[in-house]
Amino acid sequence: MERQRRNTKKYSFRQPDLKELRKLTSYVLDPLGFKARFGKLLPLLTTQVDEGLVSVLVQFYDPLYRCFTFPDFLLLPTLEEYAYLVGIPILDQLSFSGLESIPTSLEIADMLHIDESLVGAHMTTKGGIQGLPSEFLIAQATMYGKAMSEDAFEAIFVLLIYGLVLFPNIDKFVDVNAIRIFCTLNPVPTLLGDTYFSLHMRNAKGDDAIVCCLPLLYKWFISHSPQTIIDSCGEFSNVPLLGVFFQEGKDPQGLNGRMVCAWRKIHWKGRKELGPKNCVAMESYTAWVRKRASEYLMPYEYPRPTPLVMAGPSTLPNRGVEELRDEGQSRAWIRERAELLQQIKEKDALIEFLEHQVIDDPNDAWTSLLP
Repeated sequence: MERQRRNTKKYSFRQPDLKELRKLTSYVLDPLGFKARFGKLLPLLTTQVDEGLVSVLVQFYDPLYRCFTFPDFLLLPTLEEYAYLVGIPILDQLSFSGLESIPTSLEIADMLHIDESLVGAHMTTKGGIQGLPSEFLIAQATMYGKAMSEDAFEAIFVLLIYGLVLFPNIDKFVDVNAIRIFCTLNPVPTLLGDTYFSLHMRNAKGDDAIVCCLPLLYKWFISHSPQTIIDSCGEFSNVPLLGVFFQEGKDPQGLNGRMVCAWRKIHWKGRKELGPKNCVAMESYTAWVRKRASEYLMPYEYPRPTPLVMAGPSTLPNRGVEELRDEGQSRAWIRERAELLQQIKEKDALIEFLEHQVIDDPNDAWTSLLP
């Protein structure tokens, strides 16, 4: 009898237009320094998310255990994985709760190196929450980027990434929640919480779009796919993409040459650094996962258990088996002895032939043996 399966759900995802934000990467003159200060934010801008793949992944979400349930294993994003993917450590402090005070226009102006009057003039409310339009912030970042005012540019640029990529809410709008999280410098717990919250709510209600940092969720999932990973090349971790920071005719701080040299110093991480592989699942765990998948009616075919073929008892008595084994060994020895005797006969015939050759014509015999 065929098992029942749940009907698949149709999900949509909110992906903001990052074209203008990507243009600002040309003003990042020191990508390595930027990464050291703010984490791996730049690669998130160029991550090509396969919505079809993520849509399939979400079908496996199990609301009871808050994880993705596959036929015989569970998969779920963790704080450590998200911290690694964004390159931002988890601070030993309370994560963002939403109860923090809203920063004043003066505090935002000081943080972004912008005149307070400009912040006050552009502060607006959308969807019941205060924030700043992304067009205003992009214009300010562009101005400071052209003026090579690194501190001001980076502050505004990073805030834009927080508001549009890490914590998207309203299109072309950086709300005060993103600003407050940016101030705490501890975004990872909130990133993971947003992911779980959005997945759980959309799974339960089945309407509206999944709103979270989709590039990060996508990068997390494909990191579990089989692949060969180069940990780093020279000073560059995880082999950066040349096209992100290098433009034709521009070579900030000899970046192109440094990248070429880095490929000569590839660093792999193996057993010594990562420890021995341990991916053995106990049968009780696998059975529990399969049981849960069956109860929740997961939308996939269940693997049929392979029947164990048990060999029946031999109809021959033990003594007869031993006799057959001994007989087989005896035949093998007899066959090997016959082959050796045949080789000896052939060698004796060759020796006899050579002796006759030497007796009949010694000179011709030695000549015939020369190569």
